[in-house]
Amino acid sequence: MIHFPVSNVEVYWWLPPLVAFAISCLTSTGGISGAFLLLPFQMSMLGFTGPAVSPTNLIFNAVAIPGGVYRYYREKRMVWPLAWAIIIGALPGMFLGTIIRVTYLPNPRAFKPFVGFVLAYVGFRLLKDIFFKRTELKARQGRTRTLLSRSGLFTVTSPFFTMRQVGYEFSGKTYQASTWGIFALSFVVGIISGAYGMGGGAIVAPFLVTVFGLPVYTVAGATLLSTFVSSAAGVFFYSLMAGFHVAPELSIAPDWLLGSLFGIGGLAGIYAGARLQRFVPAVAIKAFLALCVLSIAVKYISELFT
Repeated sequence: MIHFPVSNVEVYWWLPPLVAFAISCLTSTGGISGAFLLLPFQMSMLGFTGPAVSPTNLIFNAVAIPGGVYRYYREKRMVWPLAWAIIIGALPGMFLGTIIRVTYLPNPRAFKPFVGFVLAYVGFRLLKDIFFKRTELKARQGRTRTLLSRSGLFTVTSPFFTMRQVGYEFSGKTYQASTWGIFALSFVVGIISGAYGMGGGAIVAPFLVTVFGLPVYTVAGATLLSTFVSSAAGVFFYSLMAGFHVAPELSIAPDWLLGSLFGIGGLAGIYAGARLQRFVPAVAIKAFLALCVLSIAVKYISELFT
């Protein structure tokens, strides 16, 4: 057993990376970050419920994500203007989210229902993906992806960024989105992510595809990079606030050792999940994740009434 003084958690040293590996391996096969499930594990299983659990959870993202970012960079699917637009909007939101977490949600009785509502959103999005996506559309997207890869068109070209539009060319077609619209979306998601302790990519990506009409193949890299940068910034914001907060009994600074162990396990889990993805049906993965997420959400939200 090892004692983590910052979080006051006592656990075997191998358990955090093992749990993070298992969660990341499962969630990455469904294209979702494991941070949203790792936070409930820390709160319910490890008893780590103070504000410091949020930046500790963000360390997981900061350590686990770089490998995925590099993969999209190598494949020339990193849309830099889109990534920077998301980051610019998310960073002030992350800072505001840390203030809300420390000032208004320091007590687990208030924070757990907030976590429950965020998880409920993620769970219902998973269910929507399961029941409302057509099989024919998935097959057509798969064939399109294969043709693009073989023809050499599966890359992003001619990216541009202005204060009015963010755009690029993909597969011979130009895509554009409102810069200020992305700023606003990212700002709101940044507030939620900063308070919760996750990067926010799982929330931003669906809106970029459904509302802004951007191709799903080009969104993933940008949201992954923004999740990494936002998570690193969130850790910095919490560490900064820890130096100025007047309540010494309230732990705000992240537990670097615990978060790093989670991150190491997550890094290996994301890699393994990417390799296993082709062997596991996406519907089965998302159904299992939805069941887990919604059960936790119901448990946490019900604490409002008990």
